[in-house]
Amino acid sequence: MLHRLTAWRHLAVAFTLSSNAVAALEPPTWPDYLLEQLAQIDAQSPGELGVYVKDLHSQRIVAYQADEPWYLASTVKVPIAIAVLQAAMAGTIHLDSPLTLAAEDYVDGAGSSNARPVGSRVAVRTLLEQMIIYSDNTASDRLIRLVGLDAVNQVARNLAGDQPLFAITTLAGVRRQIYSQWHPNAQQLAGQDFLQIRHASGSRKAAVARQLGLAEADLQPISLDQAYQAYYAGGANSAHLTALAEVLEGLADGRALDAAHTDYLLGLMRQVQTGNQRIRAGLPAATPYAQKTGTQRARACDAGLIEPPARQGQAPVLVVACVRGDLSMARSERSLRQVGEALTRSGLLKPMDGNNR
Repeated sequence: MLHRLTAWRHLAVAFTLSSNAVAALEPPTWPDYLLEQLAQIDAQSPGELGVYVKDLHSQRIVAYQADEPWYLASTVKVPIAIAVLQAAMAGTIHLDSPLTLAAEDYVDGAGSSNARPVGSRVAVRTLLEQMIIYSDNTASDRLIRLVGLDAVNQVARNLAGDQPLFAITTLAGVRRQIYSQWHPNAQQLAGQDFLQIRHASGSRKAAVARQLGLAEADLQPISLDQAYQAYYAGGANSAHLTALAEVLEGLADGRALDAAHTDYLLGLMRQVQTGNQRIRAGLPAATPYAQKTGTQRARACDAGLIEPPARQGQAPVLVVACVRGDLSMARSERSLRQVGEALTRSGLLKPMDGNNR
C-alpha cells in the first residue's frame, strides 16, 4: 500500500511539472505581451511613455502609466468636434453655413485658416475638416467661439464620466498662458500677435517682448522650456489617458453622436495628415485608423480607433498614447510608431480567436 501511495505521489508531481512546462511554452496573452513591450519602449526613450489600449470587442484593457495627468495637446479637438456636431444634430447650426473669421480667432500653427484674411467666410464643415485633418488652431478657436467653451467641456465631462479631466481652453488661451509665464501682460495678446511672434526672427522670448512693447530684460528670467513646464504644471488641457479613452469610446459606441454624424467624424479622423509617423506607421499596411494627434513642446500624443480588416464586423481597438519630456519630435514619434508595432505583433489586430486571448 505504501509503495502504491508513493507511486501516485510521483505521478502527481510529474503531472504538475509537465503542466507547468506546457504553460511555460504557451505564448503570452496579448495584454501580457503588450505590457512588456510598452515597458521596453519606455525604457529606451529619453522621455516618458503613457499608453491605454482597450479592445472594444473583448473589453480587455492594457494601461501603462495611464492613470496620471497627461497633457493632451490637440487631441482635445475631438470633443470640440463632437460639441459642434451635437449642435448640428440639435439643428442650432448647419454644417454648410458660413462663419466669419474675426481677428481674435487667429492662432499660429498648422492648417490653412490663418492664411485667410480677416473677415473671410468659411463653412462650418470646412473648419471641421481643417481642425481634424490638419489640426488647424484657427479653425479650432472659431468653432469654439461658435458653440462655446462650456459646451466643449460639458461634452468631455459627459463622456469621460468619473475620470479626472481638467479644463479645455482655447488654443489662443494656451499661448497666453505660456507667454504669461514671462509677463502678465501677455494675457492681452490676441490673433495676429501670435502669428507675428511665431514668424519673428530671433528667440521667442524676444519676439514676445517686442509684441508687448517691452525690453526682453522686463520679462521673467526663465527659458522657453521653463515657461512651457510652468504652463504644463497648471493642468489645463490635461487628463488621465483613461479620460480621453472614454471620450473616444463614447464616439465609437454611439453615445456621443447619432450614426450619421459619428460616421462623418470618424471619416475625417481616418484622413488625418499629422500622424503618419506615429502609431499608424507601426500598423499593418492599409489598416483603417481614425485618429487625432496632439503636438506641443516636449509633448506628442496619438489617439484613436483602429479598425483591422481582419476583424471586420467586430468592434475596433481603442488606443491613446502620449510621450512627454523629450524635445526631439523624431524620437517621440518613433516611440509612438513602436507602440503601433507592438500592437501589431501582439496579435490583437488579428481575427479574435483562441490565439489572441
